Amino acid sequence: MHKGKKYVDSAKTIDRSKLYDTSEALETVIATAKAKFDETVELHVKLGVDSRHADQQVRGAIVLPHGTGKNVRVAVFAKGPKADEALAAGADIVGAEDLMERIQKENFFEFDVVIATPDMMGIVGRLGRVLGPKGLMPNPKAGTVSMDVAKAVQESKAGKIEYRLDKTNIIHCPIGKASFGAEKLADNFNALMGAIIKAKPAAAKGQYIRSCVVASTMGPGVKVNAAKLMG
Repeated sequence: MHKGKKYVDSAKTIDRSKLYDTSEALETVIATAKAKFDETVELHVKLGVDSRHADQQVRGAIVLPHGTGKNVRVAVFAKGPKADEALAAGADIVGAEDLMERIQKENFFEFDVVIATPDMMGIVGRLGRVLGPKGLMPNPKAGTVSMDVAKAVQESKAGKIEYRLDKTNIIHCPIGKASFGAEKLADNFNALMGAIIKAKPAAAKGQYIRSCVVASTMGPGVKVNAAKLMG
């Protein structure tokens, strides 16, 4: 794969063999974010667990202290008073069967988060094949299946992110924008890493955090010293 000149120049400034402290890693990532847009900074954590085993799943959600810097569009499956509550809390789209049909027939996906009241899961379940692969399926563990739709909408809008293992036992999450600066990014990084460390399954053996890398959308990855994070 051909890497652009900016990427190559940035990569030269990074010591590949070095494990950076968090603040230094984030300062380096910001310095290498040279795109014309405000790049998203992402965290990639490889864990020493096996996601194929139910007792080694790592999954949850957290509201980042400074949000993600992204305008989050929220769709809510709810009826009656709960639908009104969701709208009042700032939901972008609220519906039930009608919303299901829009998604099925019109391929409507103008949203980033889906929240549902428990009684709507029969309807939402029919969308599993299209919502699941996009990571949009509401889930009680992530707080997106809830009777308290107002709280769920507000948290999503405030920068709540879900973290979960992919098939290669890696968690990928945004922790903000390059324009946040190193201090705010460090707050978000520490909050997310703290949650991931706390979520360590009892069945996990050996080294839990295998590697930890931060990178901007277009920039190279910078390795963070994970041993220090475990305390």
